[in-house]
Amino acid sequence: MTTQLAPGATAPAFELSDATGATIALSDFQGTNVVVYFYPKAATPGCTTEACDFRDSLASLKSAGYSVLGISPDPADSLQAFTAEHGLNFPLLSDEGSAVAAAYGAWGDKVVNGETVQGVLRTTVVIDDGGQVVSAEYSVAAEGHVRRLRESLGLS
Repeated sequence: MTTQLAPGATAPAFELSDATGATIALSDFQGTNVVVYFYPKAATPGCTTEACDFRDSLASLKSAGYSVLGISPDPADSLQAFTAEHGLNFPLLSDEGSAVAAAYGAWGDKVVNGETVQGVLRTTVVIDDGGQVVSAEYSVAAEGHVRRLRESLGLS
């Protein structure tokens, strides 16, 4: 299990490739609030639900000053297909090897089909415009997660 982030911690820096192969760094968002969410695998039911919820909420998140970044261990071609299939309107980043997930505490034991395995834990971290963690939620349920996040941010 990796160490989970707590409010007030400095968000770990990262540079990852997006679905098109372009490099995106957390520092690109300095001066803005960022919602970084980690998900296990593109095109699976829970991850699709969550991604589409973020897609559908992006306009209100942006108008409140938040950018959204999705991170998974999927390679860029999988992210590109997932983005196209669901009309996703925010960057999905490839964290092959899951080093960034581990740095954010989004890597650890989970139960899949009755077996305990190591993998990406569905996690959402809100980072303020100064790079500090505002909130970090671990092992969240995909269904209704974005609604609950919006409520916690006062955007209901």
